[in-house]
Amino acid sequence: MKRVLVITYYWPPAGGSGVQRWVKFSKYLPSCGWQPVIYTPQNPEMQSVDYTLEADIPPEVQVVKRPITEIYSIYRKLTGKAASQSQVNMVNAGKKSWKQRLMMAIRGRFFVPDPRVSWVKPSVKFLKKYLKEHPVDVIVSTGPPHSMHLIARKVSLATGIPWVADFRDPWTKIFYFKHLGLSKHTTAKHQKLEQQVLDDASVVVAVSPLVQEEFRQMTATPVELITNGFDPDDFNFAGAPVDDGFFNMTHTGQFAADGNPELLWEVLADKCRQDAMFAQKLRIRLAGKTDTQIFDSIKAAGLEANLVDLGYVNHEVVVREQAGAAVLLLPLRKEPEYRATLPGKLFEYLGACKPILGIGQTDGAMARVVADAGAGFTAGWEDKAALSDFVDRAWKAFLAGECRIGADGGLFKGGNIEKYSRRETAKAMAALLDKTKR
Repeated sequence: MKRVLVITYYWPPAGGSGVQRWVKFSKYLPSCGWQPVIYTPQNPEMQSVDYTLEADIPPEVQVVKRPITEIYSIYRKLTGKAASQSQVNMVNAGKKSWKQRLMMAIRGRFFVPDPRVSWVKPSVKFLKKYLKEHPVDVIVSTGPPHSMHLIARKVSLATGIPWVADFRDPWTKIFYFKHLGLSKHTTAKHQKLEQQVLDDASVVVAVSPLVQEEFRQMTATPVELITNGFDPDDFNFAGAPVDDGFFNMTHTGQFAADGNPELLWEVLADKCRQDAMFAQKLRIRLAGKTDTQIFDSIKAAGLEANLVDLGYVNHEVVVREQAGAAVLLLPLRKEPEYRATLPGKLFEYLGACKPILGIGQTDGAMARVVADAGAGFTAGWEDKAALSDFVDRAWKAFLAGECRIGADGGLFKGGNIEKYSRRETAKAMAALLDKTKR
């Protein structure tokens, strides 16, 4: 069997969307003739823990772990808590404490491209020796953190092994880059490192067509598109999904303050005042880490009685919530760079076969996928009429027992979502590895 070395910071028992892409690739690649060899930290900073993801790792997968020292251990000593406990994203939080400002300053000035950069040198030294004794056909690095790409670049240059740079998110064009408060010198350093990675990789992989276009304008290296996806196995429940008789408008995953759909809360509050049954049946279910501003807005709209906050839950619970929804909420962050973003949860929403209400740029990557899949509707942030119309139609579909993609032949037509299954994306990755291997 051909072997691929995958350099990744995120691996179970860590939870979250950053883990799932290569866990799912690793699940299906052996059936395509590829054995993944995972290189990952022994002691990473884990924002969440999800042991259920370990069930997806097949016995063919080999995992090599090495210790890492990183800035977040210093953060814990300074603050007495993990960096993840304050808000969804410290980088673009509006108001920061002096400790957060200090950490941001340290990160921006001394840790380029990210706080995991201290792992680059020892990893390169270890992997050059390891690969002599355990050869592989291709190296893959997946980022962020983009330090993983720096490791792969140096190992590839030293060994001649072809290298695929897999970008789950952009680098200097990601939405929060402008919030890092970097100097011109540090910004230039990021740009130089990014260019080296793009130019020296054998192949670059993007997860969004708009990001693919951006990268193609920056480098002569081939840039391929392999999106995230959903695993059909996740939706084969031993028991039934959530079905409590309520009109569940469900959001899963991180819910950041800069993606707060305040106009939607207004629309729902208006409808509650106009329709007593709607007020009785509406539930806003949040499964995942949610910024306090979201809760404040929901309560300010008078919807506190309709709110169900599940907090962080494991992936198994998340997909049950998705499958049991009447509407799946997908508001993007209010950042122009998010036009190019395809959130990982979008694809699981497709797998749940429940209608999606996207909120954000109506000409962006997310809106295109939702429209192509016939899976719902994307409204602009300020389009109250469109939001109200969608809620009215989704409520009618719920009352008719037709809140499922393809059920009513109108709003939720359904389309070709199979191409977004993890089996299909793994086949695409295996084909790319076959083309790239030496």
